[in-house]
Amino acid sequence: MSPADPPGQPTAAPASVPPLASAPAGVSTARMLRLSASAFVVLAAEPTFVLVDTAVVGHLGKVPLAALGVAGTLLSLTAMLGGFLEYGTTARAARWYGAGQRDRAVREGTTASILALVLGGIAVAAGEILAGPLLRLLAGGPGPIASAAETWFRIAVAGVPGILLILAGNGWMRGVQETRRPVQIVVLANVLSAAASPILVYPLGLGLAGSAIANVAAQTIGGVLFILAARAQRPRWRPEWPVVRAQLTAGRELLLREAGFQAAFLSAAAVAARMGAAQVAAHQIGLQLWTFTALLLDSFAIAAQSLVGAALGGGDVATARRTAWQVSKYGLGAGIVFGVLLAAGWWVIPAVFTSSPEVRHQAHLLWPWFAGMQPAAGVVFALDGVLIGAGDLGFLRTITLVAALGVFVPVVWLALHFGWGIGGVWAGLAGFILARLVGMTVRAARGRWAVTGTGPD
Repeated sequence: MSPADPPGQPTAAPASVPPLASAPAGVSTARMLRLSASAFVVLAAEPTFVLVDTAVVGHLGKVPLAALGVAGTLLSLTAMLGGFLEYGTTARAARWYGAGQRDRAVREGTTASILALVLGGIAVAAGEILAGPLLRLLAGGPGPIASAAETWFRIAVAGVPGILLILAGNGWMRGVQETRRPVQIVVLANVLSAAASPILVYPLGLGLAGSAIANVAAQTIGGVLFILAARAQRPRWRPEWPVVRAQLTAGRELLLREAGFQAAFLSAAAVAARMGAAQVAAHQIGLQLWTFTALLLDSFAIAAQSLVGAALGGGDVATARRTAWQVSKYGLGAGIVFGVLLAAGWWVIPAVFTSSPEVRHQAHLLWPWFAGMQPAAGVVFALDGVLIGAGDLGFLRTITLVAALGVFVPVVWLALHFGWGIGGVWAGLAGFILARLVGMTVRAARGRWAVTGTGPD
């Protein structure tokens, strides 16, 4: 990288680096669907377990379910460090892979894994120290919800190193277009945990604590298996400081972007908690289903990260641009399908997660917003993947912060002030998606993101 190049941005590939072998012919539909299908299974495994866990806890009553919602939101905040370990690693590893240097791609993964262990340890310590006051703040003060949430969180936070290792492992494997191993690891860990959760919660009588133990088990097993998979590549297990600096530079932008997400979703959880136990319980159901559909739609984005990064690493701008619009069309189609399915299940689906008539009523109030935003969300997530794969992280940071702090957060707090109820909270989420859709579509059309090269060395 020359002194004039901004840190964290791709640099021009040397003339001797061959482009990805398949790049001149473009990206085939079969290749994209193969990567998307692998990502689909990996992304679906964790939220499927969370949905099972939510259903298990939901039948303990509305207070445990509300506590899971509050504590789960805080755990997501604690684990937000993982965003750059996954997405930043995918983008950088894909560029090295596209340039024909798989060993450099794997080194991105080992460095990210070392960072995962260090940052995970810090997150566990901070979470244990701050759990009490933060959960009381989110729950609207001391009480049964805050107390139960603290019990769950103090156990579940021990799984953060495993979460970060899983994200780092997924990142480098996606970058080198490895499709089987991530599926095997993530599915195995989550199947074991999904089987353990109801046993721990009910027959063994651990209640909400049993749910947290099942979470930690899945995350730890997954993290260990990804470390073993990386060791099989026989890389050097020591930090490479140029790679660390590049990943931390990318991490700065992705963390700021993630901070926008978390500020918005924490505000939504806090507002729902102040509306009542039924509202926050319904919000938990909706949020977990939202996470489930969002991650499934994100499977096309994951494919785009790998394919766009590899194309740009191999110097093929045309393929990268074609991939951007191709994946957007897939995202739109998938979003329409999800929207129709959710609309058809507006009465049945909430009943799976709760037997409380109050909670089901509140879920029905948020449901039109939830189902209606799916097509726009499909396009937004697809373009997210394109721009992350291209390393256009500064723009993603800015559009996310504008949409979160300029649209989502104000609408959420206005919903509390004016008594719009849980539907108002979800109107804020819909506005957040639409604001990002406008900004990202314009950015993708202009094409400034398509910069070739392997990135800083």
